[in-house]
Amino acid sequence: MDGEDGEDGDEEIVRLTAWVRGRVQGVGFRWWVRSRALELGLAGSATNLSDGRVEVVAEGPRGKCLRLLGMLRGDAAGRPGKVTGVTERWSPPRGEAAGFLER
Repeated sequence: MDGEDGEDGDEEIVRLTAWVRGRVQGVGFRWWVRSRALELGLAGSATNLSDGRVEVVAEGPRGKCLRLLGMLRGDAAGRPGKVTGVTERWSPPRGEAAGFLER
């Protein structure tokens, strides 16, 4: 009960898939997501979808994925564009390659 392992399972490795709606294409949003994910030590990608959304896939400790999700949803400093909504899905990790890609 020393708390080092994250009493809430914050260190459990998970996969977060988030679909971000709003003005998020053509404004540097994927680059911004990549920068935040790398700062957190997450692996994954940010991909433009044909319907105007950006799909963000991140794998790593649950607590760090939650922090990224909070940045996607909240009014994070310097975030480009305008987010109007975020839908999330949590799943077991698939072993994303190290790094974070913009697609």
